[in-house]
Amino acid sequence: MSSFAATASPVHETELHDRRRPPLTYWHRRGGPLPVAVDPLAGDAAADVAIIGGGFTGLSAALHLARDHGLSVRVLEAGVIGWGASGRNGGFCCMGGDGRGWRGVWRRFGEAEARAWFAAQKAAIGMVAELAGRHRLDLQRCGEGELIVAHRPRRREALEREAREVAELFGESWEVLEPGELREQGVHLEENHGALVIPHGFGLHPLRYLRGLARAAVEQGARVHERSPVVAWETDGRRHRLHTATGTVRAARVLVATNGYTPENLVPELAGRVLPVLSCILVTRPLTLSERTAQGWTVPALVSDTRRLLFYMRLLPDHRLLFGARGGISGAPEAFERRVARLRQSFAARFPAWRHVTVDHAWWGFACLSRDRLPHLAPVPERPGAWLALAYHGNGVAMGSWLGAAAAARLAGRGFEGPLPAFLSRPLPRFPLPFLRPLYLAAAYAWYGFRDRWP
Repeated sequence: MSSFAATASPVHETELHDRRRPPLTYWHRRGGPLPVAVDPLAGDAAADVAIIGGGFTGLSAALHLARDHGLSVRVLEAGVIGWGASGRNGGFCCMGGDGRGWRGVWRRFGEAEARAWFAAQKAAIGMVAELAGRHRLDLQRCGEGELIVAHRPRRREALEREAREVAELFGESWEVLEPGELREQGVHLEENHGALVIPHGFGLHPLRYLRGLARAAVEQGARVHERSPVVAWETDGRRHRLHTATGTVRAARVLVATNGYTPENLVPELAGRVLPVLSCILVTRPLTLSERTAQGWTVPALVSDTRRLLFYMRLLPDHRLLFGARGGISGAPEAFERRVARLRQSFAARFPAWRHVTVDHAWWGFACLSRDRLPHLAPVPERPGAWLALAYHGNGVAMGSWLGAAAAARLAGRGFEGPLPAFLSRPLPRFPLPFLRPLYLAAAYAWYGFRDRWP
């Protein structure tokens, strides 16, 4: 099996997994120093824990395993550090990770689990900030809290309902702003019918954060290997052998931390368990002060709207506007060009004063959904000593880092000190008839698009 085939998913075009194609993102143009001591695996090696995937989850796990638990670690990343979703996302370090909502989690799992989930999401944000201070990570932190803007008048009711739920269930007071109040705070876009203020979260430079995690993990003794895709995984009792094109790692424990880039062809136990979905991002040229004033967007707020196929946006430290959206069925190059064109039209509709502004960067990558709409930190079936941590539903910066730390405790055989709801350890279910996932996705997008347009 070639490394290219082993790291692909059957849901989208194989080319989207081609690590030989460098990511053309804004983050990579301004990503800071490259991590050192992350050469490809060469020869045979042994470790207490082998980690497949060098994103937020995998590198957080490696750092915590080496620093807090004193275990030897080998991280095997298929591309260069930051090639995948951890180097392609919007840099929203915020609450989230599931697709059920607060009330849905409460009803399904009960009060204690819902409170633990709420606390875990807040703690995850705090942990990113704590790691940055402790290990000198260059986050380029920008913007505090998050705003959810109602894109239709009736969607304001949903925001008010969420504010009531948070007060009732968790005892926090989240404000709902009037449209005029949002403009007064320096955030103005079309389709503004009020906004929910979430007081937790901040913006960051995701690639600088990730490269900092890689450096910190190496400094603590972990071994990180980029350009080392796992092409075969053998399990003999409780021992594992992970093969790359240039070497082998023997380990008693394994963590799969690959999220939307999970190599489903690697072993049968990983097949059909996640649904990668495309998210596309544009970044403009720097906006002048007069341009920012003309549009009425003058602060570095983190904003998303109430669509199921949501738009998300933030003003970056160098005054560029990042604008992204979920959606897209095909990953073909011509489909990408169409997607960028549609996103450019949506940008102009929401920011009419910036219609003339050029776009300097455009890219896309995968978010990751699970069948039960929950993230998972769970054992890999039929692979003793192997765990997986993934499925963040588009909110992996904080939650991926948090579950990496939690996975480290599990792999070390110790308890995790932070809040961690038990439902996260439920087995990751397969999608029924997983070869039909592209059709499921197309049907869901058609339905969500209809609902998003409904008044």
